[in-house]
Amino acid sequence: MAQWDDLVAFIRHEYRVIRDEPDEIRVRISFSDDAETEGRAQVIVIAREVFDRREDWVQIATPFARVDEVDLYRVLSEAGETLVVGGIVAMGEHLVLRHSLPLVNLDLNEFVDPLELVAGSAELLEQQFTGRDEY
Repeated sequence: MAQWDDLVAFIRHEYRVIRDEPDEIRVRISFSDDAETEGRAQVIVIAREVFDRREDWVQIATPFARVDEVDLYRVLSEAGETLVVGGIVAMGEHLVLRHSLPLVNLDLNEFVDPLELVAGSAELLEQQFTGRDEY
């Protein structure tokens, strides 16, 4: 899979799409397998990004807290000790866990595994640092 349209078709088939635009698709991932996250859900934004005006990338991102509601040092320390994929960034008022992948020669497992890791990690961070399920 090396094209944005192919990835979007796969996402539409495999996930619950809640928003669909030309360069961005949003899905809701519900958790039921893990006792810690059972009954919770996470909205994931999957966006097409163009690097250097020539390479297509896909960005997987999800907010998990408001910047002003958490101890940023504690969040970053936790992320440093536990995250396998992605990084935390401030986007406006929100802390967002995001991960980017090149679309060229992208295999499904190279997309699905990071997507699920980003969703699950953000959900755990949200639960740990806010106690809510807003995103």
